[in-house]
Amino acid sequence: MLEMGENYPLIELRGLSAGYGRKVLVVGAMAQVHAGEMVTLLGANGAGKSTLLKTVCGEIAPLCGEAFVGGRNTRKVSRQELAKLLAVVNTDRVEADGLTVRELVGMGRYPYTGFFGRLDLEDYRIVDEALEAVGMSAYASRGVSSLSDGERQKTMVARALAQSTPVIVLDEPTAFLDVASRVELNALLCSLAQKEGKAVLMTSHDVAQALEQSSRVWLLTGDGKLTDASPGELIAAHESHREGSPLDLLFKGRAVEFDARRLDYRAKLR
Repeated sequence: MLEMGENYPLIELRGLSAGYGRKVLVVGAMAQVHAGEMVTLLGANGAGKSTLLKTVCGEIAPLCGEAFVGGRNTRKVSRQELAKLLAVVNTDRVEADGLTVRELVGMGRYPYTGFFGRLDLEDYRIVDEALEAVGMSAYASRGVSSLSDGERQKTMVARALAQSTPVIVLDEPTAFLDVASRVELNALLCSLAQKEGKAVLMTSHDVAQALEQSSRVWLLTGDGKLTDASPGELIAAHESHREGSPLDLLFKGRAVEFDARRLDYRAKLR
């Protein structure tokens, strides 16, 4: 684990603009995620959430500005070193049906052993701790193909934990889960951030859960502006301005409005 001061950001965007070619989706973003925080990135479909995450993870070069993970510029660090700073859980279903749960989680140790490297006793200890942290120890010998979607996602989070990074980034981790599994996974991620001191950044479409459980929210509006604020600050801005607050602009032009009592959107009343 990196030795950092209490207020040292584990993820930091400095004037970051992101997109593809001439298509700019994020403009001049300034935002941070610290140890122990779970931050949720909200935005409408097509706003650029996944593009922003890929830029944070060093998969896409910024159009302008910089992204830092663990104090390192993601464009100036090797993929091997970045893998020791940042673990990623994607929406895509991993083809691992021939593996056991423990074998899949063990793949998280690849930055230290190499993809086909052998795990030693210390690696296995870390894998077992990761399984225990997500409540999957009893499933260690089970085939991945036998898991439910919720169990599979917990296994993928365990693999990220086994990677022993200070930062975990997740792209729509609850996209294909039922309501109970979504609640459980969000609670798990929040607990991991607090207990393990991880910086957790995830995208979601679940506004209510984001505002209820997140330490902070990155809210990306259609004009490319990224707002980094606490849930309380976002709600207060909505109640103060009524029009033009980030929550009001999230679905600008759509027939919905934010309801502060429900912490969610509803059909706009005529």
